[in-house]
Amino acid sequence: MASAELQGKYQKLAQEYSKLRAQNQVLKKGVVDEQANSAALKEQLKMKDQSLRKLQQEMDSLTFRNLQLAKRVELLQDELALSEPRGKKNKKSGESSSQLSQEQKSVFDEDLQKKIEENERLHIQFFEADEQHKHVEAELRSRLATLEMEAAQHQAVVDGLTRKYMETIEKLQNDKAKLEVKSQTLEKEAKECRLRTEECQLQLKNLHEDLSGRLEESLSIITEKVPFNDTKYSQYNALNVPLHNRRHQLKMRDIAGQALAFVQDLVTALLNFHTYTEQRIQIFPIDSAIDTISPLNQKFSQYLHENASYVRPLEEGMLHLFESITEDTVTVLETTVKLKTFSEHLTSYICFLRKILPYQLKSLEEECGSSLCTSALRARNLELSQDMKKMTAVFEKLQTYIGLLALPSTEPDGLLRTNYGSVLTNVGAALHGFHDVMKDISKHYNQKATIEHELPTATQKLITTNDCILSSVAALTNGAGKIASFFSNNVDYFIASLSYGPKGASDFISPRSAECMLQYKKKAAAYMKALRKPLVESVPYEEALANRRVLLSSTESREGLAQQVQQSLEKISKLEQEKEHWMLEAQLAKIKLEKENQRIADKLRSTSSGQALGLAQENATGVNAAGREEASAKAVLEPAHSTSLLSDVESREDLIKNHYMARIVELTSQLQLADSKSVHFYAECRALSKRLALAEKSKEALTEEMKVAGQSISRLQDELTTTKRSYEDQLSMMSDHLCSMNETLSKQREEIDTLKMSSKGNSKKNKSR
Repeated sequence: MASAELQGKYQKLAQEYSKLRAQNQVLKKGVVDEQANSAALKEQLKMKDQSLRKLQQEMDSLTFRNLQLAKRVELLQDELALSEPRGKKNKKSGESSSQLSQEQKSVFDEDLQKKIEENERLHIQFFEADEQHKHVEAELRSRLATLEMEAAQHQAVVDGLTRKYMETIEKLQNDKAKLEVKSQTLEKEAKECRLRTEECQLQLKNLHEDLSGRLEESLSIITEKVPFNDTKYSQYNALNVPLHNRRHQLKMRDIAGQALAFVQDLVTALLNFHTYTEQRIQIFPIDSAIDTISPLNQKFSQYLHENASYVRPLEEGMLHLFESITEDTVTVLETTVKLKTFSEHLTSYICFLRKILPYQLKSLEEECGSSLCTSALRARNLELSQDMKKMTAVFEKLQTYIGLLALPSTEPDGLLRTNYGSVLTNVGAALHGFHDVMKDISKHYNQKATIEHELPTATQKLITTNDCILSSVAALTNGAGKIASFFSNNVDYFIASLSYGPKGASDFISPRSAECMLQYKKKAAAYMKALRKPLVESVPYEEALANRRVLLSSTESREGLAQQVQQSLEKISKLEQEKEHWMLEAQLAKIKLEKENQRIADKLRSTSSGQALGLAQENATGVNAAGREEASAKAVLEPAHSTSLLSDVESREDLIKNHYMARIVELTSQLQLADSKSVHFYAECRALSKRLALAEKSKEALTEEMKVAGQSISRLQDELTTTKRSYEDQLSMMSDHLCSMNETLSKQREEIDTLKMSSKGNSKKNKSR
């Protein structure tokens, strides 16, 4: 662990060193670039100074020229002033002298005007040059300031790097000291390891002697007991039953099932395509319901009518092939006999395609020759004829490769095993070609159908038939694409799985040997089934292990359950007795209640009749009509009052009875709850006692495991002795690495010193600038 930590530290330090070295190189490049930039700026400054000097010289020459011109103008003006009075005096002398003076004056004026213009132009040039010089000088000053700032930043970075380098050097020196201490301890451990290795070598010698003796015994037993080694010869080894690879068989059956589904879709699409093509011949270009079609189309429709007898066997052959691949068989090319039948059905279908191909081409030519056919429709018919030829060629190519794959199951020398992979890849390429051809047919037929639908003579029958043909062609393209992608996805598995064979051999020698092997495999399976006895149904082992603790800690043992059943039976008998007692009490209470009600009713009747008689005797002499009505009302009210009293008594009894019944139910529920809680607590106590026993057992098991772990620890310590040698090698490598690190650090210090000197020189130069 210590060496691993040291290695990790050194790796981190090496990474930091590489990072710092890269940063140092970048800084070197930056310093060199800045030096180049400063040299370029110096040259630019020299050029600008030279240009300034030239401009100043030109300015001086121009000022001198201007002064000369000004003096000349003054002289000319003086001469003019002198010539004017003379001209007035000598006006009379003659016109010739005046003309000469005017010409001279005009020449002087022109010369003066040119000099003035030249002076203005030179002033403008001087002003522009001065402005440009100021602008360039400001730019150079700003650039010089930025360069000084960058130089200061680089100097700060260099200082930081030097600090980091010094810190890393100190860390490495400390680590070196620690490593030296650890190396001493490891040397001591290495000495101990050497002693232990000597002991191990002695043990290894003893083991080698023991194993050599056992090997001699086993070889003698093999020579005496094994009479014949059938794996030595390939002819006999091919008859041995290989190891049963159930996963391989299930995978092959799954792949065969998918292929069967794809072939079924393809067969239905082909049936629809041929059937709807036959219907289209009967409709276009001549409708058979209106007029007779040509003999060529009649023959073509007759052949197309027979398509099911050629297409259906493809599905049947693939179904037989799928049924032949079971979990018990060995699926290789030598054992797939049903592939030959599928190949034969495919050849019969290709014969059918060859038979109908010329009629199909002639039928398309007949369509092109009809008056309804346009130039675009004729071009589509030509494209379709080429596509039909390609389709037949692709099917022929596919049939040849499938026939080659069927050869190993019938003829052993028909196809070499080295060519299996190339044949399978060619089958995938043929399927992709079939998909491409069907895409072209779908595209061209779609264009043809759209052109025909735009014709004025297009009937509804033709439109629906074309739609059906387009749907069947689309189904064909989809099916071809699915089969092609499915085969290309599984071709690697096919190539890898076909090398499956007997142990010690690469393949079966002949189909006869493969057939014999399958028979032997069936016999062996039957023998194993006969040996296997039917076992009694029991709990699975995993489930029993999972329920072991529950079964051990469960409280429902036979005695506990018997006690609980007995207690519950006693409670049930008591409750039944109490129930019968209370039923009898309830019946007696009902009888008493009925008698009491009858007695109260009789008493009320007797009192009501006595009162009526007394009233009749008192009022017998003088009773008018109003008195009679009052007596009759009283007689009616009294029995009503008696019935209301009776109903109040009955409702009060019902309330009392309901109250006592609810109280009885509540007490019984509380009693049952208390009983269940007591049983639950009793069960928990028993479970805790059993868990305590289990914990003691687990404690004993853990102590045994501790003993085993101690033994394993001692064994691991022995193994550690072997690993300490590697630590010695690692220590030597680390010491070499430290030496190299010290050398690189010394070089890095020298580079830092040179960088410091160069940066200081650059900073001084920049300051002087």
